[in-house]
Formats: sequence, C-alpha cells, structure tokens
Amino acid sequence: MTTDLLVKELVDKNGKCRNSLMPILQGIVQKEHYLSEEAMLAVARELDLSAADVYGTASFYTFLDTVPRGQNIIRVCKTITCHMKGKDEIVNAICNHLKIKVGETTHDKKYTLLTANCLGWCHKGPVMLVNDDVYPDLTPDKALEIIQTYGKEE
Repeated sequence: MTTDLLVKELVDKNGKCRNSLMPILQGIVQKEHYLSEEAMLAVARELDLSAADVYGTASFYTFLDTVPRGQNIIRVCKTITCHMKGKDEIVNAICNHLKIKVGETTHDKKYTLLTANCLGWCHKGPVMLVNDDVYPDLTPDKALEIIQTYGKEE
C-alpha cells in the first residue's frame, strides 16, 4: 500500500479534523514502523495543516518515530526506579547480545534498542517494552530470553 493511500484510509477512518492527527500518525507508525517525510506531508495535505505542525507533533512524542526502526522495537524504561532496580545491566546485556548501542538498529533490521522516559510500570521495574508487549521484573538473562523469542517469529 502506498503512503498516500494509507493516509487517505486513516483519514477516512479517523476524520479530517485536527483531533484526528494523533490516531492517524499512530496508524502510520503501526503499518510502516516510522513516520517518513512523505507520510507527514501527506497527513498535512489531508488535514489541511502545516507540515511544521505535523512534524512538531510527531517529533514531540517518543513513540512516534521519525526515523526508520527495526522490525522489533525494544524500549527499556530509564526512570530512577528502574535505574535503581538494574536497568543499566539490562541495557548492557541487550547491547552486548545485539551488538548495537542505544538508539541503533541491528544490521538485519530486526531490532532497534531505545530507552523511554517512563513505561508506567515503576512498581514492577526494571521494565522493557518490545513492540506493544510489556515485560516487567526483568533480569539481564530474562530480557535476552524474551528478545530471542522475537527473533524466532519469522
């Protein structure tokens, strides 16, 4: 499906008003894994908004990626609570296993590793989100086991 067609489909579903911007952007990210410049311009045209307004919204929110990401996006919570419960060990184990740094994507485009300001699970930290799946009470070994299950899905 072309980007223009996807945007038109999402506008038909969510409406042409300013309040539809977020669900449309989220729908694009769900299908394409990020918001391309082409997609943001198409949204601006369809909603009669400035490109700057669309980009400003997209770049403000952590979960609206404006750069290509891997098939599986791993986000590790970086709040003080998760930090105190071992977040650094989790991140280091993932970096070593995938041979990437935070903010990078593996060469095969299967994984992107990011940190997030809060995932809302402070009582169960450290916490990791893989795509839309939440994994609480992590240890480095448990985090790696989880990540390996995503590699087997293809």
